[in-house]
Amino acid sequence: MRQFFSFVIKETKHILRDRRTMLILFGMPVVLMTLFGFAITNDVRNVRTVVVTSQIDHLTRQAVDRLAVSEYFVITATVPTPREAERMIRNQQADLAIVFANDFASKKSGLQFIVDAADPNMSQQWTNYATQVITNPSSSVVNVRMLYNPGMKSAYNFVPAIMGMLLMLICAMMTSISIVREKEKGTMEMLLVSPVKPLVIIIAKVVPYMMLAIVILVTILLMARFVLDVPLAGSLVWIVVVSVIYIVLALSLGLLISNIATSQLMALLLSAMVLLMPIVMLSGMLFPIESMPTVLQWVSAVIPPRYYIAAMRKLMIMGVGIDGVLREVAILTGMTALLLVVALAKFKNRLE
Repeated sequence: MRQFFSFVIKETKHILRDRRTMLILFGMPVVLMTLFGFAITNDVRNVRTVVVTSQIDHLTRQAVDRLAVSEYFVITATVPTPREAERMIRNQQADLAIVFANDFASKKSGLQFIVDAADPNMSQQWTNYATQVITNPSSSVVNVRMLYNPGMKSAYNFVPAIMGMLLMLICAMMTSISIVREKEKGTMEMLLVSPVKPLVIIIAKVVPYMMLAIVILVTILLMARFVLDVPLAGSLVWIVVVSVIYIVLALSLGLLISNIATSQLMALLLSAMVLLMPIVMLSGMLFPIESMPTVLQWVSAVIPPRYYIAAMRKLMIMGVGIDGVLREVAILTGMTALLLVVALAKFKNRLE
């Protein structure tokens, strides 16, 4: 046991001495949390709006005033014809045009939206928000209740996704590069001829990255709660337990990559190709899985971050108990066991 802890301390000191590694490990979470929390957002804000109406009656004026005082829209101009509004949108002078019919006051209907649909998702949100504001959601005409995220903050969606991406990349990538670096330098053979069993050496090299991943997890949770104001509605214990299972899964994947890669560059490329693009595109981080083609939905079924992100959204945002994420936890546990067995078996075969 003393030898095991000696290897753990040695690897920890090696990580701490590498300033570039430390910068990646602790700088990346802070930067990504800041970007996704404040800069990269899907929130509807300050939509440049043109009002099209040939006559202003009291109901039309009230609707326009509601748009003007809302935090979502900025009235940039009032024009008499839809053609002029379309010209302003095509000239990038406006994002949305709202056309009021002449009999809007009498019939309380007759709205047309002309919208810049270059981004279909945002254009749909603009029209939905405008409809709600114009028809006065506080009245009996429209009654909208936003559960779990009443402020419609993008950070509620992005924080669990960032956790899934960062923990996977840091654990898998750094672990694989660390082991391959020992092979490149020729020090792995020296470690393997020591009295300590080879698998104990590998576990000792993995333990520091697991501890660093837990520190990063705590950092993300603190930033989410106190900087981005994202709630931790569920049990903190279960959030940590599910995260630890996911971290072990990521470390097992890193160990498997280290068995395949013959150089640090190859390990980095494998990690990027196998992990980064599928996580971003197919895990539900940015795009709903239900909206993907059926084939891609099947592919996403084997991507571990998909289940971790779904579990974190339920635990953190919805505040469900562990019984609400049993399916995700079972799948992550099964994947962890499978990857760990395969990685250790391949490593043992390579030693022989």
